[in-house]
Amino acid sequence: MKQKTIYRFGRDGGRVKPDTLFSESEPVIDYKDERLLAFLTDRLKIVPRRNSGISARQQRRIKRAIRRARNSGLIRCSAKL
Repeated sequence: MKQKTIYRFGRDGGRVKPDTLFSESEPVIDYKDERLLAFLTDRLKIVPRRNSGISARQQRRIKRAIRRARNSGLIRCSAKL
């Protein structure tokens, strides 16, 4: 049986989806974390927030971590060789 998603209500009365990827771990998103690759497409673009289903704050933290990983050379900047 599929597990039921538990929603909480936001400030404006709308439903807020719980954070799935980083909820069980510490709130710090490190640029060396290999789970960041889940937020990149096959063309190495950052997946938009509406597709990934995470909060805006976590999307900004993921964006910052991916940019740091690209600058340090851990992730390539383009998909072309």
